[in-house]
Amino acid sequence: MVKRLLATLVSVILIVFILSLGACSQAPAVSPTLTPSPITSTPTPPATQNVGTTPLNPAWTPSPEIAQPALPSVTEVVAKVKPSVVAINIEAITYDIFNQPSKMQGAGSGWIIDKDGYIVTNNHVVESADNVTVTLSDGSKFSAEKVRTDPLTDLAVVKIDAHNLPALNTGDSSKLEIGDWVVAVGNALGMGISATAGIVSAVDVSLAASPGQTLHGMIQTDTAINPGNSGGPLVNMAGEVIGINSIKIAQVGVEGMGYAIGINEAMPIIRELINTGYIVRPWMGIGLATVDKMVASWYNLAVDKGILVTEVATGSPAEKAGLKAGDVITAIDGKEMGNTGDLMQLINTYKIGQKIEVTFYRGKTKNSASLTLGESPQPKS
Repeated sequence: MVKRLLATLVSVILIVFILSLGACSQAPAVSPTLTPSPITSTPTPPATQNVGTTPLNPAWTPSPEIAQPALPSVTEVVAKVKPSVVAINIEAITYDIFNQPSKMQGAGSGWIIDKDGYIVTNNHVVESADNVTVTLSDGSKFSAEKVRTDPLTDLAVVKIDAHNLPALNTGDSSKLEIGDWVVAVGNALGMGISATAGIVSAVDVSLAASPGQTLHGMIQTDTAINPGNSGGPLVNMAGEVIGINSIKIAQVGVEGMGYAIGINEAMPIIRELINTGYIVRPWMGIGLATVDKMVASWYNLAVDKGILVTEVATGSPAEKAGLKAGDVITAIDGKEMGNTGDLMQLINTYKIGQKIEVTFYRGKTKNSASLTLGESPQPKS
């Protein structure tokens, strides 16, 4: 009997205890009998907002919206430039190893610089061409009357019998900055005049275009320049020519590296080609070839670095100075000559009539000679 009473008492106590716990868990956080004090500090934001961050300052206001500059209107630029851009098609006769002739065709671009039919392009577009045909934007075709070239700068001027043509204005390539927008217009892939746009990636670049030929004042751009674009204009957003499209780097892993000849570098050459027909430069009167270890071994030369004289023009400054074919020039005025490009670049810094000191090897004997630079002869037409 006593054990039953004890068991019943324990059960009652447990029930009361459990009910008490339930009542405590349901009690409000703030007693309803108390009046809460006014809130003077910033309330804590809900747990779902700004978790783990500093609460927002109630005085914060959004920054004023910054106006983004609009992209340039390439459409307007192309509309302005396109009527002055031409397609150039060439034909040349080549011969195979059996001396059998075959006809080669090529395509490039050009732009009108003078209303009376003068058109600028690249030398490599028209060199060795037997026939040059110019197609204007309206579809009319003209055969070139004259083709004047300067291989050293890769520039050429083509003259056609046409008048009142829409000539392009030229700009100032020295004012270009990296990031400036530019547009290339030309006869890409020989499929007609088209346009591509991009930015200036670098300025005043020197680039070895071929052995013995280094182009200076080049503009690097990520604008797509494809075969057929050569000779066409690179223009700024005012539609002014600031470059002449010339070279594209086409290597695995290389993207968006095209080059244009800066118009400031090109204009003196263009003017002289129009006015004179050829470029007058200081002239030694020799044929050149770069000497390396293979050439030195083949010809049994005394040095493996320098410039091999392959020929000497009759009556030239070199002949008068005593130079002969087979000599190896190693220095001009004490400056070492590593390749033909070094010599040509240096000579072009001198003036016609200026004397230079030529250091050279004849056989195994080191010699020197004083040479007075002459005027480059007019090319045969």
